[in-house]
Amino acid sequence: MNKVLSNAEAEIVAAFNAYEAQQRIGNTKVGCALVVTLMPLGSSMDYVFYPGQLWPFFGLRLACSSIAALIWAVLYTRLGRQYSQWLGLAVPLLPVIFLAWIIAVTNGFGSTYYAALNLVLLAVGAVLHWTLRESIVAVLLALGLYVGAGLFHGDFKHIGMEVIFNNFYFIALMDIIVVVGTYFQSRARFREFVLRQELDKNRKALETSLAQLKENEAQLVQSEKLASLGRMSAGMIHEINNPLNFATTGLFTLRKKGKYLAPEQQADYADILKDVEEGVKRVQTIVSDLRMFTHPDTEQRDDVAVSEVVTAALRFLNNEHKVQFEQALPANLTIWANKNKLIHVLTNLLQNSLDALKTKTFTDEVPTVRIAGRTENGVTFLTVHDNGPGIAAANLDKIYDPFFTTKDVGEGMGLGLSICYRIVREAKGKISVKTEPGKFCEFTLEFPTTEIPPATQ
Repeated sequence: MNKVLSNAEAEIVAAFNAYEAQQRIGNTKVGCALVVTLMPLGSSMDYVFYPGQLWPFFGLRLACSSIAALIWAVLYTRLGRQYSQWLGLAVPLLPVIFLAWIIAVTNGFGSTYYAALNLVLLAVGAVLHWTLRESIVAVLLALGLYVGAGLFHGDFKHIGMEVIFNNFYFIALMDIIVVVGTYFQSRARFREFVLRQELDKNRKALETSLAQLKENEAQLVQSEKLASLGRMSAGMIHEINNPLNFATTGLFTLRKKGKYLAPEQQADYADILKDVEEGVKRVQTIVSDLRMFTHPDTEQRDDVAVSEVVTAALRFLNNEHKVQFEQALPANLTIWANKNKLIHVLTNLLQNSLDALKTKTFTDEVPTVRIAGRTENGVTFLTVHDNGPGIAAANLDKIYDPFFTTKDVGEGMGLGLSICYRIVREAKGKISVKTEPGKFCEFTLEFPTTEIPPATQ
């Protein structure tokens, strides 16, 4: 009965057939080894039943062993692997043909070697793992050869019909047992294969789920860290801003009063005021960065032209070391985000690249930062790649942590990447990094090209 298979079932059957074909090669090699070994040993039976024909039979046995050895060798070639199914049938037929010939030239249907035919079929059927069709073909050939050998010998009256019936009956019965056994063995192997496939599939799914769970856990930990920083910053900002305002007002007054000082004192006085003002501005900048953790993202988002964001970010950089910038941005590349915050993110990443490039000594190459963009499946990718010293493997898990920095004291608070992470997550995007210490570092931003519908956010 023909059964229409679904695509999934057809794939499983095809995979099973490919697996069986591979297994058949190994099983056929085992069958060849049995023929090579056991055929010469059968001379002990020839010595007992047909001592006068011992050496002719031994020569034929060696010929069968030699052919089996040749098939064994061919199986190691591409041609042998291609025709392994037919070679698998040929291996058991070698001793069957030999036994049928002995039966034909000795006692015909009365030969006791009919039992050896049963042993051959039973042994190779268990070793070679035939399919149902192959087993039917093999046993019919064996039965046909036995009948042909008996008919060739003739002399039915001398043998007796009861002996002929007895031998034929047991050979036919063994053939039926081999066919039925092969059928159930094949089904069992198929079920085992399907279960193994399901087990592998479930194991891979479990590994994927565990990896996703770890990623989600890391994101939750990161979000909790940022949320904790936000709660802490909310209280700090108010307490810091008040004295900053007083200090700013006082500095303004002091600068106005400085004109009443003696001329020789005014230069030192102005330098001191300038240093104090720069310190106050730095504190104000830090407070401004901290404030981003205390307010939800209520700013409007829109289709932002990436080229405009890159141009604005480059204007804010201090490229004192003359680092080379390269751009590979498609025309009309856009990101659905808040423009000002996106400029903040890109400026921070570019400044980090500039700071890193200062710490590396270049000989054969030029310090370079490359900004590239592309769109795939509704997602815009923006990468910042530099050929600087990269990030040490021990620091990769901490680069987005608030206040983590590898810069010297006074050169950074360790908030830049934390803020970038927060901004990107608020815009429904992702930020990731690839690096090879001593060679490069590359940050990749992923943003939706257009607004994400609320139902899918």
